[in-house]
Amino acid sequence: MRLKLGLSPEQLAERRNGIGASDATIIMSGDPAALIRLWQEKRGEAEPEDLSRVLPVQMGSFTEPLNLYWYELTTGRPVTNEGEARQAVAYPFMRCTLDGLTVNSKGQPAVFQGKHVNAFSKIDEVAQKYMAQVHHEMHVCGLRHAILSVFIGTMAYEAVEIECDEFYLAQLIDREREFWRCVETGEPPAAMPAVAPPVLPAKWRTVDMSASNMWAANAADWLRSRAHARGFEDATRELKALVEPDVGRAYGAGIEITRAKNGNLTIKELKAAKEAA
Repeated sequence: MRLKLGLSPEQLAERRNGIGASDATIIMSGDPAALIRLWQEKRGEAEPEDLSRVLPVQMGSFTEPLNLYWYELTTGRPVTNEGEARQAVAYPFMRCTLDGLTVNSKGQPAVFQGKHVNAFSKIDEVAQKYMAQVHHEMHVCGLRHAILSVFIGTMAYEAVEIECDEFYLAQLIDREREFWRCVETGEPPAAMPAVAPPVLPAKWRTVDMSASNMWAANAADWLRSRAHARGFEDATRELKALVEPDVGRAYGAGIEITRAKNGNLTIKELKAAKEAA
């Protein structure tokens, strides 16, 4: 069976006319060799890497339709504009070819990006890996939200909602502008440190502990003690307020308050012998 793998000569030539979403990842990576290689490709001084025999790349390409279908099936939200070419209004050299457009769980317009990663991948790390790519696409499309739709191996699926990080986007745009200036002038781009991608908000689980006897016993103790604890805190505050600034020790009614050199007051239970001293 013969399959059409990789990009056509026309598509490769078109890629030289601007910065694509996958290029954004290289520009933010801090890898000087990869940056120079990309600069040479954009100037036509080097041929793009042949990815037709890179299995993960081709696997991701061929599972894109299934990824889109699975997202629509599991969320009920349609994906449109598949394969549409876009370019940014302010910076036309910023371009992308869309996997699609959709909406997030709040109904806000979002870029759709489908990925297929290995079974050992962690979704937070996957999201960080593609953060530059989806921020590039959000800017090109004038949107503030993205969906990263991810097959993890063959047994797991995650749809991650990403909100535009304005500070990260500003750095991305600055670096892309500088990189494209170098492409146009022929000046090699200077090496720059990697830019750390924003971290996804933590996803916390909700757990019903009603069946735990230990939980129930401690919850009952907490509820009984809560009023006493509040009273203890109030009494502590009032007692300390009664100690005048020049007093180093005050005692009575079974307690004593002592003042440290730094002025802090400490309350302790007072033994009968101490009170009589």
